[in-house]
Amino acid sequence: MLSGKSILITGGTGSFGHAFVPMTLAKFNPKKLVIYSRDEMKQWEMAKLFEGDERVRFFIGDIRDKDRLLRALDGIDYVVHAAATKIVPTAEYNPFECIKTNINGAMNLIDACIDKGVKRIVALSTDKASSPTNLYGATKLASDKLFVAGNSYAGGHNTRFSVVRYGNVMGSRGSIIPFFLSIAKKGLLPITDNRMTRFMITLEEAVDFVWHAFEDMKGGEVYVKKIPSMKVTDVAKAVSSTAQQEEVGIRPGEKLHEQMIGHEDAFYTYEYPDYFKILPSINNWSNDPERIGVGVKVNPDFIYSSDNNKEWMDIKTLKKWIKSNREKMGNT
Repeated sequence: MLSGKSILITGGTGSFGHAFVPMTLAKFNPKKLVIYSRDEMKQWEMAKLFEGDERVRFFIGDIRDKDRLLRALDGIDYVVHAAATKIVPTAEYNPFECIKTNINGAMNLIDACIDKGVKRIVALSTDKASSPTNLYGATKLASDKLFVAGNSYAGGHNTRFSVVRYGNVMGSRGSIIPFFLSIAKKGLLPITDNRMTRFMITLEEAVDFVWHAFEDMKGGEVYVKKIPSMKVTDVAKAVSSTAQQEEVGIRPGEKLHEQMIGHEDAFYTYEYPDYFKILPSINNWSNDPERIGVGVKVNPDFIYSSDNNKEWMDIKTLKKWIKSNREKMGNT
């Protein structure tokens, strides 16, 4: 589907973009892949990695700026929306800025994609958008709803929107593993709560799941990948078996366990071998045979959270992954 096409990724200089761009270039050989972001230094650093590759273009811009988006989207077929204000405490203390990026930015992108005739858009979401307790999660839930409704809002246009939701991206900038690695030599690792659990996914798995969404989507679906959980205390042990652990208390807006599907969404959720799909409740699309496909409806009381997960990652597996990925971890 992406072969020979023009693709744009918002927030493309982040961790996801650093995985998505080379993997997509190698697998699909697109006509053009545009990295749209507002940080010129990150663009300059990333451009050095693709020097001489005429398929890769860089476009300075902010998703808060609709006019700039309209210019960047000229001739684009597919969009991956990865731009976001995403650090939970930062969002709590800067709520207006978070809303401008995560909600207003989503509205700008939806309008611009429809006006420019973009075919398909996949927006990246987060486990924090399910039954949110913090501002970041609340803005991402609103963003998810906007992209789902965008399929109806598009009217007679052929632009289609879907959402991909997943948990903690292993090794991404600002995430728990590189943080623990950066302070492990001090011999003390802070644990917000000893009971805390998190979903775990690699960047490569996240990219592959976005590709799948582009292939499968009819419009309005929220794709939720089945991924393992891990106790945060076990993450700390995988990083350092000798460091002491100190319980320091939950940060503002933080959850004890993350959730990707709540019971409110269970009525519209279908299960597949490797993922779940939350279908849109609007326009009776949740009963659409094309969207359902081979999916099996989950129980009405179904909840998919990091503490009730069937799949768990052990310390040995994470240690092996850290050893293989340590050099590139947290750098992008």
